[in-house]
Amino acid sequence: MSRFCIFLCALLSLGSIVLGQIARKKNLPAPVSLEEAATLEAVITTDLGVIRFEFMPDKAPKHVQAFIENARKGFYDGSAFHRVISRGIIQGGDPLLKDSKTPRARWGTGGLNQLPDEFSDSKHVRGSVSTVRIAGKSNSDGVQFFICASPQPSLDGQYSAFGLVNEGLEIVDKISLVEADAEQKTLTPVKIISIKIEPKREEPFKSAAIDEMRKEVIIRTSLGDITVALEPDLAPEHVRNFLMLVQSGWYDHTAFHRIIPGFVVQGGLGETRADGRTHYADKWVRNLEGEFSQTRKHTRGVLSMARASDPNSARTSFFIMLAPAQSLDGKYSIFGKVVDGFETLDKIEKVQRREGSEEPAEKIELIEAVIKP
Repeated sequence: MSRFCIFLCALLSLGSIVLGQIARKKNLPAPVSLEEAATLEAVITTDLGVIRFEFMPDKAPKHVQAFIENARKGFYDGSAFHRVISRGIIQGGDPLLKDSKTPRARWGTGGLNQLPDEFSDSKHVRGSVSTVRIAGKSNSDGVQFFICASPQPSLDGQYSAFGLVNEGLEIVDKISLVEADAEQKTLTPVKIISIKIEPKREEPFKSAAIDEMRKEVIIRTSLGDITVALEPDLAPEHVRNFLMLVQSGWYDHTAFHRIIPGFVVQGGLGETRADGRTHYADKWVRNLEGEFSQTRKHTRGVLSMARASDPNSARTSFFIMLAPAQSLDGKYSIFGKVVDGFETLDKIEKVQRREGSEEPAEKIELIEAVIKP
């Protein structure tokens, strides 16, 4: 490394220290480091629901640091999304919207000319968070931002993208569909109650060792409880996946959607939630490679993973055996067994089904699944 590079690095480091000292003297938060920014996400609470997005400090460092600093000071609290394009874009963050008396003609004019452009190779895909600027004017970015409800390739290289939604895209869609006038301004702004900065949610059990996954899980249903003991020695990745879904609450308020007396009861599909809503843990759901045991058999009480014709297509849906079924042995991934609650299993098996269907005539809700302490 050249002497100049060493000198420059030292100078930058000293500058960061000085800025931090100045901030402390003025009781201001020190600027967030880019390393820390990569571990954080923004939580936007609105009238219509919550949106979370993670930052891209490697693409737009100044924009990321400014947004985090502003959010931590409560700058965005009480502002609004004031401009929408149906299933296209939602725009908010104008401080002028904090005052309900601000004339509509001024909506979208506040908080600009504060940041330089940081154009990058980042594409404006569905969920991209980018900064509003004055059209045709360089370095006119500011505190206002927009979120893409659908891909906007015409904006690539023209606006400074600095984040990506990881939860709440359905809320982005909902906001984009509110009624607006000919200028795309909402008839009633969608209030931004608050924007908080929080650590990124970490995937539960992602790095757990085999012994850490020897757990029992209580599956609480509308017909009673079933307790299953997980067997990570048989199918470690299936157990890891199941524990992630349980710990995150993904299974809560889903349903047992399939009953075949003398064979299986099956549950664990997200679309069986009453309102069809998505879940923040959806981003961790992935196909699992088959972990087929050559020794364990599909006998009554065995917990195994459902899949499609592809042996590596298991995701969230599981089934519990009601009787032995040799046809499943070595073809489906056994990852646990029932240790308590066989009487509940009997009740589920006896539920009436819709005529000509395996679907229960009454909903059998999986109220919640919890890991036993």
